[in-house]
Amino acid sequence: MANKPSVVMVGLGYIGLPTAALIASREIKVTGVDIHQHVVDTINKGEIHIVEPDLDGLVHKVVKDGFLTASTSPVEADVYLIAVPTPFKGDYEPDISYVESATRALLPTLKEGALVIVESTSPVGTTDKMQAVIEAERPELIGKIYMAYCPERVLPGNVIYELEHNDRAIGGIDAESTEKAVEFYRHFVKGELHRTNSKTAEMCKLVENSSRDVQIAFANELSMICDEAGINVWELINLANKHPRVNILQPGTGVGGHCIAVDPWFIVSEFPEKAKIIRSAREINNYKTEWAIEKVKNTALQFKIDNGKDAKIACMGLAFKPNIDDLRESPALLVVDTLVNDGFNVLAVEPNIKSHKKFDIHTVDAALAQADIVVYLVAHREFSSLEKTASTLDFCGVFK
Repeated sequence: MANKPSVVMVGLGYIGLPTAALIASREIKVTGVDIHQHVVDTINKGEIHIVEPDLDGLVHKVVKDGFLTASTSPVEADVYLIAVPTPFKGDYEPDISYVESATRALLPTLKEGALVIVESTSPVGTTDKMQAVIEAERPELIGKIYMAYCPERVLPGNVIYELEHNDRAIGGIDAESTEKAVEFYRHFVKGELHRTNSKTAEMCKLVENSSRDVQIAFANELSMICDEAGINVWELINLANKHPRVNILQPGTGVGGHCIAVDPWFIVSEFPEKAKIIRSAREINNYKTEWAIEKVKNTALQFKIDNGKDAKIACMGLAFKPNIDDLRESPALLVVDTLVNDGFNVLAVEPNIKSHKKFDIHTVDAALAQADIVVYLVAHREFSSLEKTASTLDFCGVFK
């Protein structure tokens, strides 16, 4: 693969589209595949359907230059990447049906010597299962194609830079597949490419996010203890972190997003008797959101007792982390959604989106002008200059 390969990217979401655009920026021909026609049409106009800094200009350029096109079906290529969702089913069990559907969609176009790479976050053994799917349907390709797993490591809001500069763990189903994948990623990744096997690479992605989830759970548990003890948790963490070997993270409303709130369950599902700390961390972080909801409700009920009327509650932030528009698995959104469903008078504020299908989005000034209680759920930069009042609940450290 010394010459530039042709590439198919299956899935054009928050990871697939930036990756496809980055590859195309190296003057590599990329066909992006998505099941949604409006996504395909948007990209083929040189526009984007998601919010990510610097992505719009990059997509516009590579589409204009003819290196990125979008389609609803795959074409024949040298390299196929799969970056589709892996949601839950049942009791937090990973659903790899999207990955399997994407793999099956490739079957008519696969040829001898092709390289198939799964980037979707997946349970251990998924790459082997996809190999079995291909070999069952195309037995003439047994031993004649390459397969590998390579998880992304990116931060929403900085995806393009991190795709290019972060190290990658690359695991093939065999040593030759690993080398073929490493050779491919060298076209567009400047970070180190670490060779391993597919199962270790799959577990690596899950372990990275599980580790972060455990550390956040410690901070969130500490915040609830400090609330009961009458201690400022932000001051406490700042003081504890003066120790040269202590680095406690910051608590929040919970944990959201498509990675940390999801990936640990993949380990728990496969190893339920062994993954005790990982399960506990997930439960603590989920409980922190429930605890925040009860805190807001109790404050609102006390306001009604004291004032004889229902409180207007300004809920500041809906995204799963500061300064982005991504609402996936957002604990802040769950807080607002629960309060609305339970009949509370909520003024939802999210500076990074224009509208929401379920409730109105208010500006910061409009919400604060009406609010009896102000609840900070996400530490967006727009909130940093605001003043704390007696009616403020701060779950995310805006006023730390």
